[in-house]
Amino acid sequence: ADENITFPWVLEPDLLIVQDPTLFSAIDVFAGLRKDGYLLVNTAKSMDELGISEAAEQLPNDNIAAVPATELAMHHLKRPTPNTVLLGAFTAMSDVVKIDSVFKAIARKFPGKVGEMNIAAAQAAYDAALAN
Repeated sequence: ADENITFPWVLEPDLLIVQDPTLFSAIDVFAGLRKDGYLLVNTAKSMDELGISEAAEQLPNDNIAAVPATELAMHHLKRPTPNTVLLGAFTAMSDVVKIDSVFKAIARKFPGKVGEMNIAAAQAAYDAALAN
């Protein structure tokens, strides 16, 4: 943009990808989320353990997933960088983005070993999300 964006927040998201589940106790993360929206949380805990089961129950069951993305990133990437991991998980939840498209984008952005590691992490998250 040619001007500063002073209000960058999305007010009515279709999708929430929560990298830090401690946000649930700090702000109303669900405000504005569509009733048919998606929720993907970076955690190994259940929605009940996170204290958000009541809010999560308002969404379609297939639109909710908890994936330990940081743990998967540490295992595959040796770094706590869950971005590509979470993207891999999301592809299992929706047909908006296909996992093969994610793999191709990762390989273009990160050629060689780094890309291969990110693809493995995205695949692991995809599999974990399918298991939810």
